Parts: sequence; C-alpha cells; structure tokens
Amino acid sequence: MSGTATNDPVSEMGLVVVGAAGRMGQALIRAIHTNPGARVAGAIERAGSPHLGKDAGELAGIGTIGVVIGDDPLPAFARSDGVLDFTSPAATVEFAGYAAQARIAHVIGTTGCSDDDNARITAAARHATIVKSGNMSLGVNLLAVLVEQAARALDADDFDIEILEMHHRHKVDAPSGTALLLGEAAAAGRGIDLGGNSVRSRDGHTGVRKTGSIGFATLRGGSVVGDHSVVLAGTGERITLAHHAEDRAIFARGAVKAALWARGRKPGLYSMRDVLGLA
Repeated sequence: MSGTATNDPVSEMGLVVVGAAGRMGQALIRAIHTNPGARVAGAIERAGSPHLGKDAGELAGIGTIGVVIGDDPLPAFARSDGVLDFTSPAATVEFAGYAAQARIAHVIGTTGCSDDDNARITAAARHATIVKSGNMSLGVNLLAVLVEQAARALDADDFDIEILEMHHRHKVDAPSGTALLLGEAAAAGRGIDLGGNSVRSRDGHTGVRKTGSIGFATLRGGSVVGDHSVVLAGTGERITLAHHAEDRAIFARGAVKAALWARGRKPGLYSMRDVLGLA
C-alpha cells in the first residue's frame, strides 16, 4: 500500500505503537491519526506503567480514539498490519520476534542496538518485513547520501571527517544512531569499515590524528531534539553538511511512511534509503 487517501478502515493500515506513553510514542500516535492511510490499532506500554488503561488518543492530545493502552503485545500484533517501535534494544529484539510470528511489518527507530541485537533482528527479518534506521527523517537520509558522495569525492589524505551531534539530556546512548548512520555513509564513501576506523573519544595526549579515521563528538543537554554536522576538513578549507531536527514529528511521519511502504512487501531487512528510493 502506498498511503493513498482513504477512510475505509479495511484498507487503512492498522498500526500498533509500542512505548505509546513516551514522547516519541505520543508523536507516533498523532502522526498515524493525521495520515488517512493508517489507523492506530493498538498501543502498548510496559507492565506497571501508570498509563495502562488510558485511551491512547487522549494521552497524545488528539481526543478519544477508542484504543486503550495495554501491556500485552501479542494480541495487538495479531490484529494489526504493522508496529512502530522507538523503544529500547532489549524490547525491540523481543518485538521483532513477535512481528515475525505475526508476519507483519516492523518499523524500528530504536538506537543503541548491539551486534547481537542486530543479528537477532536480522534473523526475525526472515519472516517479518523490517525497516530499521538510525533516523526516520527524509532530511537526514538525504544528508547521508550527500555525505557518502562527499567522502568518495574528497581523498582521505586531503580531507578529515568529523561528526558532531547534540541531543537532549535524557538520551541514553552515544554516539546517536543518526551519527552512526552518517559515519557508515562516510565509511562507505571511503570504502572502509567504520568499526575499525572510528574515533569515539579523545582525552589527554592523543598524538596526531590518524589519516582516514572518522571522528565522533557527542554533546548532551537541554531539550535539543537532534543536531548533526559532518565536517570535512582540508588544508585551508572546510565543508560542513548539517541537519537540525526541531520537532519529533519528522521522525514519526517518516516511521508511518516506512510502515505504509513496507505493507505487502516480502520479508527482509530494509532501511529508510529503500523507503525513500535513495538506495
């Protein structure tokens, strides 16, 4: 389904929001509600949450929608077409397994996943259609394409690459998923492996900068939704490619777009580049 406008509940894509009471969960509920191709089919929170039993729409500020927040994902997944997931790595791995059982689409915006987490998500993608990205916005994914092209065009001997990111004080993982997404793009442009060529921190007497490495700097504070800059620094000149997120709604809208794109597609692990035709 391509997100064609319709008010028919049969053709609308039924989506479950996990972590429904959080800031991102509420943004997802609002984004689904305003998209004529989708409807909120379920809302899940952790056991013991004070929000259990509340109407998901009322909590998100859009009025009563008749969807009560529960703590059991299995029946919700069974009666839906997809799930939107910006939770935690452990929860996301669990939800991926449930999505595989239900044979539904699973859109993952969760960051901070380990190699083992990603391996389990990949395994689930044998039976579920999974779209996973460190950032769901159109702007960031276009930025990643530009970063890859710039890194390919500018030789590592002449231009160093540094990635700077800032988020709100409550973010728990670093570097951000978006910073890593941009780092992977830069590494792809250079034809190198990011894991063996990234510098995550600098402190003390570090010595000179290693040619070809990709550096990361992390800032945390206030209520910043997300700022990312990729600096390509040469001798006598510097290029900065940047994206500034001002509202979580951009990620929520991207996630709904990804879910609508994924509906009916064969199982597999996809990215927002696939969704946006940038792959």
